Amino acid sequence: MGGIIWLASYPKSGNTWVRTFLHNLLLNANRPADINELTKFTIGDGNKVWYEQVTGKPYSDLSDEENAALIPKVHQAYARTRPDSVFVKTHNWLGKKHGIPLVTPEFTAGAIYIVRNPLDVVISLSDHYGMTIDQGVDMMNDVAAYSGETDRKVPDFLSSWSNHVTSWQAMDKSARHILRYEDMLYKPEKTFSELAKFLGLRPPKERLKRAIKFSSFETSRKLEATTGFNERSDKAEKFFRVGKAGQWKTALTPEQIEKIVTAHRDVMKEFKYLPPGYK
Repeated sequence: MGGIIWLASYPKSGNTWVRTFLHNLLLNANRPADINELTKFTIGDGNKVWYEQVTGKPYSDLSDEENAALIPKVHQAYARTRPDSVFVKTHNWLGKKHGIPLVTPEFTAGAIYIVRNPLDVVISLSDHYGMTIDQGVDMMNDVAAYSGETDRKVPDFLSSWSNHVTSWQAMDKSARHILRYEDMLYKPEKTFSELAKFLGLRPPKERLKRAIKFSSFETSRKLEATTGFNERSDKAEKFFRVGKAGQWKTALTPEQIEKIVTAHRDVMKEFKYLPPGYK
């Protein structure tokens, strides 16, 4: 049995992009992989079916505390699905729920963490969850923030944007790799090559370029328009919305920008996200 390699991020930060890249890289096909088959290589954390498999009971039959106690067993079940490592997507912060770690150390091999400018995140996040921008700002600034439970999925415990980022940063550097969304956008070959290297992969240049092309935003958007995407929120018109950086410059008010910067200045400065005029 191998261990879990977590694909972790705050929601709407590029997690699906990384999963699509890995899917295309590993398949090495001559056409883009089906975006509705990403689970072939990546498990989605928090699907209720896993909780029901380890107990034989409906998820709703157990209390929140009882379900939290099952997290290590669920993670063990993830790890057992592959003889080597398995990718698991998560939006949880690296914290605890009812005293139980949301990421079980003994079944963890490492993590890939994707970070994106929170000024852009809030725009996509608000659209995804059907909220106003102001509600999205409040959510990202809330240390107790979590995503809502659905018919299929348990809530994601997010905390604030800063807490989310710094919690994953605290993981042993040798076991985690951090990607900036903006570097994926503007320096794709260098950024995805470093990701492959972290995973112990040495793909030929042409294979790497093909995986980057097949996982591009434009390719994924066209595929969603043709086949739909099973991870689209029922509150959003489409999952692959814009796929750019810097939308905040015209989409956010000065008050909204100020509120986000005030809450997350230190982490934003570290990742070079502070707007002009802020120090």
